[in-house]
Amino acid sequence: MSEEEERAVGIAQYVGMGLFITLTAVIALILATPFEASDIKAFQNPASIWNPIYFFILIIGFTALILIVLRFGAKRLIYLFMLAAVAVTLYYVMDGLLLYLHASISIPLFGSGLNVGALIITLILSLLLYKYPEWYVINATGLIIAGGAAAIFGISLIPELVVLLMIILAVYDAMSVYKTKHMVSLAESVIDLRIPILFVMPRKRNFSTLNRQGLELGGGDAFFMGLGDAIIPSMLVVSAYVSYPSVVPALGALAGTLVGYSVLTRFSGKGNPHAGLPFLNTGSIIGFLIGLLLMNI
Repeated sequence: MSEEEERAVGIAQYVGMGLFITLTAVIALILATPFEASDIKAFQNPASIWNPIYFFILIIGFTALILIVLRFGAKRLIYLFMLAAVAVTLYYVMDGLLLYLHASISIPLFGSGLNVGALIITLILSLLLYKYPEWYVINATGLIIAGGAAAIFGISLIPELVVLLMIILAVYDAMSVYKTKHMVSLAESVIDLRIPILFVMPRKRNFSTLNRQGLELGGGDAFFMGLGDAIIPSMLVVSAYVSYPSVVPALGALAGTLVGYSVLTRFSGKGNPHAGLPFLNTGSIIGFLIGLLLMNI
């Protein structure tokens, strides 16, 4: 591959990942209203100061659990656990959306309501992910999960608490990538599981995740970005959207995220994993604050 072709591929990869960030925010905004109507929330009191603390503790605990289990060589157990978590998230997303659109039939099961339409879609996507985990299947499923997660947590936290959480997570992301490096170790350990915890952008036309080749973090045949890099800033977009009468703060947060991402691309290079949240969250917060100022003018 020539130098010009290499440069064109790099630009396409960065643009593609930026598109994933944008689509995550758009999907989250679409799902925000259905989720609110269905009362699908992570926290019942969006203004509680404890919510960001619980969120952060959950991330720390989940990461520690995975690293401990991986140390005992139980990667298959981690795969099944994550696949189950993906299926549960898919169901909640489809349940809220289909109920809101009145496009499915609910039947009682063991005293509770089961959304048949959501269950069927979840089973199809989960089976496809299990049997045919090609990179575009992983990306498509990842977009649904990322958009759903951003919507759920975005409507569950007021903007001020989202900003607080984003600052905490940005610091944690920088430390876990550059200092302790445990997040890099985690990504390297689970990258070949081929589940939607990472967005995948191929560097080569014949790239495939089915044969598990070229799945090295940073130096393989694809460019990877964690779903969290799209979810966390999109939470602020959603929270601002549902909290203010004007869409300007939400649009500011999204625009700021993309500006932060463009700065991140200046530092990220092949073979060098970088913490995304310090750039993405900073841009999102600044864009949100500018949006607030413009709204009040």
